[in-house]
Amino acid sequence: MSETTADAPATVTVEMREAIRQALTEEMERDEDVFVMGEEVAEYNGAYKVTKGMLDHFGPRRIIDTPITENGFTGLAIGAAMAGLRPVIEFMSWNFSFVAFDQIISNASKMLYMSGGMFPIPLVMRGPNGAGPRVSSQHSHSVEALYAHFPGIIVISPSTPYDAKGLMKSAIRNNNPVCFLENEMLYGFKQEIPTDEYFIDIGVGDIKREGSDCTIVAINRCVHRALDACKQLADEGISCELVDPRTIKPLDIDLIVQSVRKTNRLVIVEESHEFGGCAAEITTQVQDLAFDDLDAPIKRVTQMECPLPYAANLESETIPNVRRICEAVRAVCYR
Repeated sequence: MSETTADAPATVTVEMREAIRQALTEEMERDEDVFVMGEEVAEYNGAYKVTKGMLDHFGPRRIIDTPITENGFTGLAIGAAMAGLRPVIEFMSWNFSFVAFDQIISNASKMLYMSGGMFPIPLVMRGPNGAGPRVSSQHSHSVEALYAHFPGIIVISPSTPYDAKGLMKSAIRNNNPVCFLENEMLYGFKQEIPTDEYFIDIGVGDIKREGSDCTIVAINRCVHRALDACKQLADEGISCELVDPRTIKPLDIDLIVQSVRKTNRLVIVEESHEFGGCAAEITTQVQDLAFDDLDAPIKRVTQMECPLPYAANLESETIPNVRRICEAVRAVCYR
């Protein structure tokens, strides 16, 4: 499935939550084996209203409310996938996925391998990831690097409604377990998307802004902060190219390296912690493939090495912000 649409397609402006809902609805209408399950997805229309109206449309056999039992309903979904269904489960927060960690890592990611190819697991696990507005340390983890560490799991982290819809449709049709990481701060973000059906290939990144002096690779919500930083740096005469991987694993390292070979500098921005994060992996791969193209050491802008504070002023300083991104770019550009 490729990222293609008809010439000059008709578009509609939607929020991120609506784009995801469109993808879910279209795939459920196409394939009766697709169903949605999770806490408050049915009667309450979803904690963030992503599944609003879907219970009325599809009924309680396909939009299923569960108890507060992440480990239980994740295991149920894995069994359903083994039986030939295509479940989509919602974690009200990816922080709560830790309760189901054994099911995800020991079963979902390994079943195809351990069964000798007999049991693919076409399972999509979705929900909000990363820091929310003052939800403190236990509800603010960014789990990209954590789940990307394990073979057998696809990790997707879209930053726009267009990307979210195209990638969700591809994720539901994929025969492997997918961690689909959204961000609650982006659910209300609006963008024009095509009214015609489209897909985005898993593992294909996107250049959100072209530039010549420094490459910035940013993940999920950090894309929007990096865009603000690009505008501020442009006023200082620094032209930044912004790369959005969209998929963390598989990673479009070719696109990143192509950009680095043009700009000769790299800053990576993510909400995960620095130690063992996605930025560390990208740094290693770029140095393996494009070391001679670098004119400065790679810089990382990440969540600081501490639990996320509750206080708003401390929260804004702990996660990547425009000031810290600009400082990193100026450093690699020797400004």
